[in-house]
Amino acid sequence: MTVSMRGMAAALAVALGLAVVTGHIPGLVDAEGRTFGIYRLNAYNDWLHAISAIWAATAAYLSRRASMMFLRIFGTLYFLDGVMGVAVGSGYLDLGILIKGVLDLPLGFKVLASLPHLILGGIGIVAGFFLAQPDEQHGGRAR
Repeated sequence: MTVSMRGMAAALAVALGLAVVTGHIPGLVDAEGRTFGIYRLNAYNDWLHAISAIWAATAAYLSRRASMMFLRIFGTLYFLDGVMGVAVGSGYLDLGILIKGVLDLPLGFKVLASLPHLILGGIGIVAGFFLAQPDEQHGGRAR
């Protein structure tokens, strides 16, 4: 199965852009400032998602190779952050583990709260490491 690395990076750019705007749409944020009643996003989170979206879009625009590298690096970082969120209730990308430490939360809540990073990171890992096909016109190397 051939998957477009550029298309995958562009799709993640859109998803990350949506992560930024969802925290500012009335009806998606509760009275306590939690998006979907789960995530308490702040300006730092918005910047992290926005920069990731810009990185994804830039990679998609530049080349297949840049897209593949984005998918591999981003996928690994976000997926491991999600795994950490499930394990200890805090991640490292938002510095939560340093600010809040280990949180005693129900496992179901930790899984639900970590799901976006697990899904987006998983997509990046699968696409970047397993679905990327070498470019036969360039000596078998992925460009």
